[in-house]
Amino acid sequence: MAGITRIDRYIAKLIGVPLVATLVIAVLLLVLDKMLRLFDFVTAEGGSVSVVWRMIADLIPTYMSIAIPIGLTLGILLTFRRLALTSELDVLQAFGLGFGRLLRIPFAFAVGMAGLNWLIVDVVEPNARYAYAGLRYELRSGALGASINVGDFTRLGERVVLRVEQSRNGGRALSGLFVTTRGKDGKTLVVTAEQGQFLASDDPDRMILRLSRGVLVHESRGLSGPRVLRFRTHDLPINLPKVKLFRARGDAENEMTFRELITEARAPTTPIEIRRRNLANFHFRLVKVATIFLTPFLAIALAIPPKRSASGLGVFLSIVILIAQLRINLYAEDVAALGRIDPVIAFWGPFALFAAMILWMYHRVAHVPGGRPIAGLEDTATLLVRQARRFSTTRYRSEDSAQRLS
Repeated sequence: MAGITRIDRYIAKLIGVPLVATLVIAVLLLVLDKMLRLFDFVTAEGGSVSVVWRMIADLIPTYMSIAIPIGLTLGILLTFRRLALTSELDVLQAFGLGFGRLLRIPFAFAVGMAGLNWLIVDVVEPNARYAYAGLRYELRSGALGASINVGDFTRLGERVVLRVEQSRNGGRALSGLFVTTRGKDGKTLVVTAEQGQFLASDDPDRMILRLSRGVLVHESRGLSGPRVLRFRTHDLPINLPKVKLFRARGDAENEMTFRELITEARAPTTPIEIRRRNLANFHFRLVKVATIFLTPFLAIALAIPPKRSASGLGVFLSIVILIAQLRINLYAEDVAALGRIDPVIAFWGPFALFAAMILWMYHRVAHVPGGRPIAGLEDTATLLVRQARRFSTTRYRSEDSAQRLS
């Protein structure tokens, strides 16, 4: 960008570090909140741990679209808060660099983050949500295979039952195997083996269980009695259960791109319920992107603490405001999808109020001498802190006096 000065590079460096750190922390917190439930679900459905990581990877784009506004706001806010506490902001303004000039780099970050968020909500997130739904379907249908629980009888397909005493290397090495198979012609095999391993075959609907050092008992209607065979290696084919193909992408509105949402909403054959859901989801995503352009104003408005104070109330309020706005949009999506209110009014009405509040707060800080948009809250918080300190000091002195008298 032409005209970038040392001040711009300095501000960009200050913004970049807390921005990246906040994004990583926010995504990790959201992932940790979901991870335990995913482990419970995958374990209950008989899947492996690797499926959990694949499902978490599919959820990261959704969490990124939520974390970007928060991360950008905190990155800008913490930067200007540092400049204010170290009096660097006063020096910059004394040299004629007002907030309008200093917002150049924050807005450059906002444009970049808005473009990234647009890419996420339009392309990446719909495909990731579809992949996540596909993994859930495959788990429930058994297409990802059942886990082998040590000591339990596990049914593989329709006619095979397996019991394992030990499992190592993530289920690749099995010990102490007991297997029974029953054919349609009355043929029955009972096998015990010291070692076992699952192998892929040329047929995608069949796998091979390779058994080592065991005994096989064969019983059939045409035989006078059971036959016993000792073996060093025996391959036992196992037919996998038939699984229906997963549905095509686009069955849910959050799996569709912007173009697909609008195209289906405008189609005359689309039911009114689906049209409402599509339009509600379309505006919900647009508001997500538009909110990013307001974050520099919000960050500046809440970054400057009172003189001779290091109050961090603005940091807390910025997170509360963004989360509250997200909750309002989620509620608006539900209401608009039910047809109770037009999506334009449901989303852009609250957004206009949200923008007006932020711009007023920014105007108070940038253009009103000594302006403090949250002065009342800061004064109240300062008073409460003083009262708490006074109470704790008085209580400590009382306890100390009582100990001395005793």
